[in-house]
Amino acid sequence: MQHHELQSFEELKEKIGEQARTEELFFRMDVRPPFHDTPENWEDVLESVFTAAKKTPG
Repeated sequence: MQHHELQSFEELKEKIGEQARTEELFFRMDVRPPFHDTPENWEDVLESVFTAAKKTPG
């Protein structure tokens, strides 16, 4: 995890979306995010955020 300032899963989703729109980014998940609000289906949620953001012009 590169952004140690993040405090929640919601903030992580926002950051992934932002970076997917503005940077050449490859998304790889290998560790469950350590936030209290991380859902059980976190992998699916983050993949959806990433995919949707890549389809949205930056």
